[in-house]
Amino acid sequence: MREQTGAPVRVRVPATSANLGPAFDCAGLALTRHDVLEFVVLPSGLEVSISGVGAGELPTDESHLVVRAFRGACAYLGWTPPGLRVVADNGIPQGRGMGSSAAAVVAGLVGAWALCPDVDGIDDDAVLRLAAEVEGHPDNVAPCLLGGATLSWTEPAGARAVRLDVAADIRPVVLVPDATLSTHVARGLLPDLVPHEDAAFNAARSALLVHALTRDPAMLLEATDDRLHQRQRAAAMPESIALIDALRAQGHAAVVSGAGPSVLVLIAGAADGQAAVAALTPPGWSVLELAVDAVGAEVLVGAPEVSSR
Repeated sequence: MREQTGAPVRVRVPATSANLGPAFDCAGLALTRHDVLEFVVLPSGLEVSISGVGAGELPTDESHLVVRAFRGACAYLGWTPPGLRVVADNGIPQGRGMGSSAAAVVAGLVGAWALCPDVDGIDDDAVLRLAAEVEGHPDNVAPCLLGGATLSWTEPAGARAVRLDVAADIRPVVLVPDATLSTHVARGLLPDLVPHEDAAFNAARSALLVHALTRDPAMLLEATDDRLHQRQRAAAMPESIALIDALRAQGHAAVVSGAGPSVLVLIAGAADGQAAVAALTPPGWSVLELAVDAVGAEVLVGAPEVSSR
């Protein structure tokens, strides 16, 4: 292992769930499942080590998504470190609609900003724009970067987002199957055109979703209804759609998490809600009882609980 040339920087990034039912490609939620990465400037070369999710499977060369994002940020900042070490401890499930690629991109960008000697602090606006360019859309990178719930959109100058504080009594549960699903494959199942009636339906539910997430969680079941993307991708994840139908029939606000196949359930109020959801979950699925990550991407200083942002 090469000698380092400066103090390491540690970055923690949360899992995310995008779409939240009707708000396709424009809403997301940060969750308390994390990847933690350490970045160190070396005199030369590249070292990548991975533990946790993806260990032994993910690349450890320049093709690693974190490294690619880091290099992109360095090009933007006009800074070239002589060498780099990345140590990743991954906790976010991959290929299951929990924003693992968005987390990798945000981590690489934030790591470069934190290490670069020519900048002071993280430029969230620039990170969001660059991250959305890599991902293709901002719905996962926005909550990963900013925390809480986010609404995102794209202008000619790039991606933008606003952050929302989520009502305190909303508890997310993510149901994770063994199977994975490529976002590219899932997107390929979507039609090019949608009926005007369905577009209007989703616009109304997306507006209601903001109210339900922030002020009136009792409206979450109605606010998470969708006609644009979940049924259209059912052939790629029939078990997920069947589980969503069973949960919603019992009054639970269940949706496909991102591109799937995981299922996000937003529980509000009922103390026994998590147990009721777990009881409906098929064998072989993992039940992750999480919380909303209100912070988003953090540059950790000293103890992990202390953030510089």
